[in-house]
Amino acid sequence: MTKTIKIAYLYEDLMNTYGDSGDVKILSYLLKQQGFTTQVDDVSIDTPEFNAQDYDFLFFGGGQDFEQTVVAKDLLRHKQTIADYIEASKPMLAICGGYQLLGDYYEISDGTVIKGLGILPLHTIFKADARMIGDTEFETEWGTVKAFENHSGRTYFDDPEKLKPLGKMVTGYGNNPDDGVEGMRYKETIGSYSHGPLLKNVNVAQALVKQIIANHEARLAAEPV
Repeated sequence: MTKTIKIAYLYEDLMNTYGDSGDVKILSYLLKQQGFTTQVDDVSIDTPEFNAQDYDFLFFGGGQDFEQTVVAKDLLRHKQTIADYIEASKPMLAICGGYQLLGDYYEISDGTVIKGLGILPLHTIFKADARMIGDTEFETEWGTVKAFENHSGRTYFDDPEKLKPLGKMVTGYGNNPDDGVEGMRYKETIGSYSHGPLLKNVNVAQALVKQIIANHEARLAAEPV
């Protein structure tokens, strides 16, 4: 049985403004400790359409407004495969801009509305004059998380029955200044505004590693002999 974990990194070259690739490096390190190697494939502007079901984990980092607008236009061609992957309860982590793009839309400061993937019922409103930046702390199912946020986007759930927060804020803003929560969980998909990177919090990283290994084993079991 192969011991290679396959990770699809969505738009690594454009969506890595705050060092979010550190999340993938941490996962690779923890997986290596358990006897796995990792294959990280960059899915970007010049990449042909990919099949998310061929991967054990999807990662989508954050980016600046311009890069995010470019990515939003290209990303739509991958909507169905990403949606199928998420609905199949396979693990994905989306940070900041990646998190926003899983939603229906984001509205930038001049009122322009940029279409997201529309996979998850959430939307984001940018307030350029009220940036949310600083250290954060929040409580999750896996314990306390400490990170760093730097975003003008305010994300709101449009279906709170379907989406659950990743955590409850102790310090910082999280999704927006009003709701007192950070990030999002839907099935095995996590969205978060946490940089730092997020997975320096080993409690969260270890939980993801378990999900990734379980998905890897299920993927191999489903392959034709």
